[in-house]
Parts: sequence; structure tokens; C-alpha cells
Amino acid sequence: MSFNCGIVGLPNVGKSTLHNALTATQAAQAANFPFCTIEPNVGRVAVPDTRLDDIAKMAGSQKIIPAQLEFVDIAGLVKGASKGEGLGNQFLSNIRETDAIIHVLRCFENDDITHVEGSVDPIRDAETIETELMLADLESVDRQITNLQKKARGNDKDAKLMLDLAEKVKAVLENGQPARTVEVDEKDADERRAFKLLQLLTAKPILYVCNVNEDDAASGNAQTKRVEEMASAQGAQVVVICAAIEEEIAQLDTKEEKMEYLESMGLSEPGLDRIIKAGFKLLGLQTYFTAGPKETRAWTVRVGAKAPEAAGCIHSDFEKGFIKAEVIAFEDYLNGGEQGAKDAGKMRQEGKEYVVADGDVILFRFNV
Repeated sequence: MSFNCGIVGLPNVGKSTLHNALTATQAAQAANFPFCTIEPNVGRVAVPDTRLDDIAKMAGSQKIIPAQLEFVDIAGLVKGASKGEGLGNQFLSNIRETDAIIHVLRCFENDDITHVEGSVDPIRDAETIETELMLADLESVDRQITNLQKKARGNDKDAKLMLDLAEKVKAVLENGQPARTVEVDEKDADERRAFKLLQLLTAKPILYVCNVNEDDAASGNAQTKRVEEMASAQGAQVVVICAAIEEEIAQLDTKEEKMEYLESMGLSEPGLDRIIKAGFKLLGLQTYFTAGPKETRAWTVRVGAKAPEAAGCIHSDFEKGFIKAEVIAFEDYLNGGEQGAKDAGKMRQEGKEYVVADGDVILFRFNV
């Protein structure tokens, strides 16, 4: 099961520097000119989770395997991208393939780094990209409505449902609002599926990342406050980082060196950790664990998933032949591990309808 976040933004806002830090490589070329990222660079990073160490210690595990999240560094966008300006068509195609958007906004002044608009204004930049995505969605929806109308006249039930949703989306987009503001019945699986099939760029969840100078890394600045107000009105999240600091931290060898560097900057944890955690939450994901002498491993599963689906993350045979799940809550596992939980009556036998909780330590029983 692979989930990814597309890192987007105008040219020269720090996208590639952030991606370099996320993947601790120089895979994404960072340079002071537009379109230095020509092909999307993909990197997989570990999701920070201190529970892994605690569980592994209790289980006496030889190895620890964290959950992972994929980040895609996408070419910078400019005005007119929806009409093919710059690398617009490629940008829109690449972002369509991602599950969520991490929108990097420049919130720092630096005369040595050019801005395509000639000045620093993160709200304007955010609106530029959102507008281009909405224009692309509007064009896509118009095409789909024409095709769906033909199918709906033939009494195609699915086409009628999608047509209704597409028309709602069109009205919202024409009113200057993104598709994510359209009300979809989360309890209606058919409606959720139909909305997803529309493949709308502005339906994707979004996280704003404010890139600041070193001096503002700990407390932000006036520009980041403006972004926070904008995000609050949208129900979106904001993370403030200094991408240059994060890239430096990523190149340090030991945890001690990294913590010492962070402390010297007045920071308590890497901004990257906050981005990764926020991206995980943005995608509606959570973690459950398997543990034993060989390894302790974190598995990624969507919030609300039932036990068989979680078992399928390990192997499809686990889901097909699911019998039961032996579940221990994280806090209970810490009090003596598997045996301690059994002795205390804290290991539960759960069936197919059990909804997995974040932090569960699970042993699946199956038969194929």
C-alpha cells in the first residue's frame, strides 16, 4: 500500500531543498532558476514514531522497520499552467497522480534568490497555484459532463451519480472555490467512489509549508501568520520550517549531532518530522504494529480500516484467509509485552468487524 504527497509551489520557493532534506539525498537538483526540477523526484521516508523503539525493546526485537511515506518533488508552476504555460501540462499530470498536496510557500526575503513575481507574498502565491488547479479542474469537469450526459440518457446509474456530482463541482469551481469544498456523503461508498473517479486536483487534501529564514525558524514571522489565518479559514494545516536548516540536519550522521544542531537553532524537533506526521494525518492514515524477537514493524493503514484490511497490508493471503486478530493496545503492551498483556487479560480476540485503532499491536491468525 503506497501513499504519496506531491510537493508543489512556484519556482524558487524551496521545494527541491525540502525534498533533498526529506530524502537525505541530493536527488532533486536545487538551483536558482525556474524549472530546475524537470522530472518529478520520488523519495520514501520513515515516519517518525517513538512507539517503535518502546515496543521493540519490550519484544527484544533484532530489527525495527518504520512505516514509510512517499514524497514527490514536482516541477515549479507559473501563471497560465492550466493553459500549458511553463511546464504546466507536466505539472498538472504529475500532481494528479499524488494523494495529497504539500504546498511550499516562500515566507523569506533574499535578494540573491529571485522570485518569479518579483516580490514575496505567500497568499498571492497560494492563490496563483489554487487558481491554476481550479481552472484545470473546470476544464476537466466540462469534458466529463459532456460524456456523462450521453451515458446518463442511456439510464446508466453510475453515470447519473457522477453527473450530479460533476455539476455540483462545476458550480463550486465557477464560484471560485476548490472541489474539496463540495459536500460528499462520507457514509455513501458509491458517492465517495464516484467523486474520486472525477480525479479532481483541488479535491486533494492540502498542507501548507512556510519556508522561512534561519532567524524565523523557531517562531515564524508576519508572513507565516498570514498563511496561518488563510489555512485556518480553509480548515487546513500549516508547518513552519527553514528548508536550508532541514537540509543541513539531514546531512548530519548521528541523532546526537542533529539534536545539538537543533538546540543551537532554538528548535526542539526537525521540521521534517512535523511535515511527515502532518502528511500522514492529511492522508487519513494511522499505524499498527507487529512485534516479535525477529522484528518490530509499523504498518500503514487508513483510519477506519477493519481487521481484515489491516491484515492485507502484510499480505493478501492474510486478508483472504483471515480468522481473527489478537490485539493489544500500545499502553497495555508496554506493561510486560505480549505475555504480560495475556496474563493481565489485556489481549483481545477480535473478528472481522473490529476497527483497528492507532497503536494497536496485532497478531493475525489466518488460514489459506
